[in-house]
Amino acid sequence: MSKMTDFFWQTAALEVPIAPDVPIVDPHQHFWKGTEAADMFGNFEPSDMLEQINQSGHNIVATVYIECGQHYLPGGLEALRCVGETAFVETVGATHAAKGLSAAIMGHADLMLGNGAEAVLRAHMAASPTRFRGIRDILTADPDLPWDLPYGEHKAQDANFRAGFAVLARLGLSYEAWCVHPQLFELAELADAFPEVPIVLNHLGTPICVGRYAGRQADVFKEWQDGIDRLAQCANVWIKLGGLGMALTGLGLHGRLAAPGSIEIAETYHPFVDHAVAAFGASRSMFESNFPVDGGASGYGALWNAFKLLAADYGAAEQADLLCGTASRFYGLTAGEGAGQ
Repeated sequence: MSKMTDFFWQTAALEVPIAPDVPIVDPHQHFWKGTEAADMFGNFEPSDMLEQINQSGHNIVATVYIECGQHYLPGGLEALRCVGETAFVETVGATHAAKGLSAAIMGHADLMLGNGAEAVLRAHMAASPTRFRGIRDILTADPDLPWDLPYGEHKAQDANFRAGFAVLARLGLSYEAWCVHPQLFELAELADAFPEVPIVLNHLGTPICVGRYAGRQADVFKEWQDGIDRLAQCANVWIKLGGLGMALTGLGLHGRLAAPGSIEIAETYHPFVDHAVAAFGASRSMFESNFPVDGGASGYGALWNAFKLLAADYGAAEQADLLCGTASRFYGLTAGEGAGQ
């Protein structure tokens, strides 16, 4: 049993699933055990993810694993240790192929290696010939965030990083982008420079309301809108609609004494989802759970109920894209892994 006993993914009351037969691809989930993340959130293993899916009653036909620094190789070249994560998740995907668990994998590579990133990327591809799709090399940095990244806020402008990014283009791989809202314009510049690389923005661009942004929700929302509008002009960029349960958004869903229900979650998300889908279109937008991180803000079933409530604002074809089709196309899933079921 996981240690995460005071987080809502384990303790929240179950909701009756809305439209339980509608197929869903969950394009953002993690596993971890015995690491710093597990110390913060508790262990979350493949069995925990399957339990959440089964208990929710939703028709999750596939999930996508996103790197989180887990199961690295214990030795060897430092740059190649991250391949252990892909190798581990490849085994998970093969073992649970019938459930669609980890049907696609986004690993990690340090793009600051420049051309040297090619050896790392090819090692990932060898470790997972059919599931590996690309990498996430996190950009998220701001003076008011509670962590430090070695290259600061402007990593996307670094010449070494861009040389590494060019390797993604050569190998036909995609990029998973996590940044915070003040960085959206820089991400757009990166996307413009590499139009052949498919990029998906994590967590609605993470509007932050901590530090100097605290108490400035209206200003942050306007800054976030401007960044989203600029990024949506890049035809190679897609967006994930989720992640607002993280505490740094200041939206009040995280860490409460009682889990919010789907109606409150949907109301909180609505202005962000409404603007993002208007900017990107449903064909480049996908709901994501960000589990177990957003398990600090809601139960898994309630979160997908909230997303279905939000999807109801759109037509049938758009709903299908938001819940399944867009993620299936971006991650190249076959019909047996979520597309068209």
